[in-house]
Amino acid sequence: MPEKTTDPADLRGDCAQCFGLCCVALPFARSADFAVNKPAGTPCSNLRDDHRCGIHARLRQQGFTGCTVYDCFGAGQKVSQVTFGGRDWRGGPKEQARRMFDVFPVVRQLHELLWYLTEALGLPAAAPVHPELRKALEHTERLTRQGPEELVALDVASHRQEVNVLLLRTSELVRAGATGQGKGKGKAKGKDRRGADLIGARLRGADLRGASLRGAYLIAADLTGADLRDADLIGADLRDADLTDADLTGAFFLTQPQVNAARGGSGTRLPASVTRPAHWTAAR
Repeated sequence: MPEKTTDPADLRGDCAQCFGLCCVALPFARSADFAVNKPAGTPCSNLRDDHRCGIHARLRQQGFTGCTVYDCFGAGQKVSQVTFGGRDWRGGPKEQARRMFDVFPVVRQLHELLWYLTEALGLPAAAPVHPELRKALEHTERLTRQGPEELVALDVASHRQEVNVLLLRTSELVRAGATGQGKGKGKAKGKDRRGADLIGARLRGADLRGASLRGAYLIAADLTGADLRDADLIGADLRDADLTDADLTGAFFLTQPQVNAARGGSGTRLPASVTRPAHWTAAR
């Protein structure tokens, strides 16, 4: 593992270097996303002895859509190979396994922050805060390399608040550069829609350039053909949102789990930081 995590490729889950931590440490409840109930610390019944999923190719068909949406941002391999030095939870003491399961969600949160900070450093418009962003990135990376006891005791919420101040400033700088004037459906352009309830909203063809959609509820929203260029999508809930033919070029703070949870097609334009989900249908 590199000394500094600045490459987005290092902030994606690498199951081959992980001991199936997301399949053990995390709980899930029977729902539209999961076919069964599973408490935290209990291995999923589909987890094989080699830490791979026995139904990986059929997760959606078997009722485990939630698994296809999840990504640990590389925390799984960090905890498995760095924090615990490659020691498997299966063969070690129960206390070590419990500690590993406690540490995993903490490091996952820190790695998500590393994802945002790394992306912010790649945004030219955010140059005025790049020095502060770089310091925050280095500090967050150091936190991920602490020992298990220090990680469990870490006040992640407080650290997130500190980082969020810089991410908010980044958002303001980037969105200020959004060009064009909105009209008609484009009245939301550049507006602050943080935390907005847009569940099931009809936003087909909407001009949302430069809008702040931080934490907005866009569940099942119709964003077909919408213009989301230069929009801040950090924390936006895109579950089942229709992004068919939408333009997300330049949209920032968009993560792979968000994209995986949405619907889209070959006509959906995505930023280079994320990949097109295999389950998306072809454009009609």
